[in-house]
Amino acid sequence: MNRYLLKSTIVAALGGLLFGFDTVVISGATDTLSKVYNLTPLLLGFTVASALLGTVLGSMFAAAPSERYGRRQCLQALAVLYVVTALGCALAWNWYAFVWFRFVGGLAIGGSSVIGPMYIAEIAPAAKRGRLVGLFQFNIVAGILIAYLSNYAIGLLGFGVEEWRWKLGVAILPAVFFFVNLFGIPQSPRWLIRRGFIEEARQIFTRIGEPDPDREVADVVRSVETEDRTKIEPLFQHKYRRPIFLAIAIGFFNQMSGINAILYYLNDIFKSAGFDKVSSDLQAVAIGATNLLFTMIAMSVIDRLGRKKLLLTGAAGTAVCLAGVAVIFATGQGEHFLVWLLIGFIGFFAFSQGAVIWVYLSEVFPNLVRAKGQSLGSFTHWIMNAIIAFTFPLVAHLSRPAPFVFFAVMTVVQFFVVWLVFPETAGITLEDMQQKMES
Repeated sequence: MNRYLLKSTIVAALGGLLFGFDTVVISGATDTLSKVYNLTPLLLGFTVASALLGTVLGSMFAAAPSERYGRRQCLQALAVLYVVTALGCALAWNWYAFVWFRFVGGLAIGGSSVIGPMYIAEIAPAAKRGRLVGLFQFNIVAGILIAYLSNYAIGLLGFGVEEWRWKLGVAILPAVFFFVNLFGIPQSPRWLIRRGFIEEARQIFTRIGEPDPDREVADVVRSVETEDRTKIEPLFQHKYRRPIFLAIAIGFFNQMSGINAILYYLNDIFKSAGFDKVSSDLQAVAIGATNLLFTMIAMSVIDRLGRKKLLLTGAAGTAVCLAGVAVIFATGQGEHFLVWLLIGFIGFFAFSQGAVIWVYLSEVFPNLVRAKGQSLGSFTHWIMNAIIAFTFPLVAHLSRPAPFVFFAVMTVVQFFVVWLVFPETAGITLEDMQQKMES
């Protein structure tokens, strides 16, 4: 693996680490926030979902500036937003300020989910693209695990009523590190070619270890030379109907599995099953570690087994585990199996949807509309995430098994949609994928 390519990928993927940390760190503060601000289940749902409203807008509007100013510059702007949200949440003077700064953090998360994987896909060789783009997802789950570990450690330090401020504010450290290191990575060579900087793109392809940089440049030029570079190519056209459907479907089913609702409210789920605060924090760490482990396993086989097999395996496994959780809450028996079923759910999800979604979104669209297509898939993911996160506390309050029954049914539906409709994308260059989708 070329060192310059690996360094650039790791730095770009740090946005994923902050993405994972910021989205789930609130799980360790939901109970305290409910008490401090006297939140009803509905208001608690809105407090958690406030960041997700930001992710919706961030994912919607990330494409245009990334096309105009470049992927790297936009990642730097997002790093600044990560710093602002960490500092703002730690110093929030009332509930409205807290919600606002969580919203700002959501803008950064939504933008990162579009630009980070897209940047990595555009610098990665086809044979290594799955593993390299998978580093973004690896960093997401690493951020989730770090958030759970941080919550557990801070909970042991005895900060009392101010504990939640420390839990949320500690994210400023990786945010600053991310911002500083972005100055050491190159611009996307495919973006440079579209802007007319052919020689600079060739030099970058050489530095990242592309065995035949001239041929790679020629392939990218050929994929865009028939297009008017000053023209704004609309995404919603008949010729793009297939990648549009795939982007919406994978974003939709990712959230209909219930993954982020479970991660956001993990401590509350354990509490409702009778576990105390420290035990809930510790078991959350176990689930975060499982997430990381199975993401690593998926990354090691994603280019060899392909995306589709991983998705099918994960859909079947998550359906069984979710059904088991629903049975526990419906019968009020077998609570000691809850952590194992949730660990199983996380393992199957990390091995499939978790490892595949950002890779798949970065592959199925042609160069000219890749930013818009990535934005569409990310937007679908985040709007469904916001809806689920907002409604989960209220629905679970009315009927504890109901959300898990719904999630189990949706993963079964996902299995058949993937089996019948999704194409395999492993080992195909982005330019060849464009021809395959158009045919």
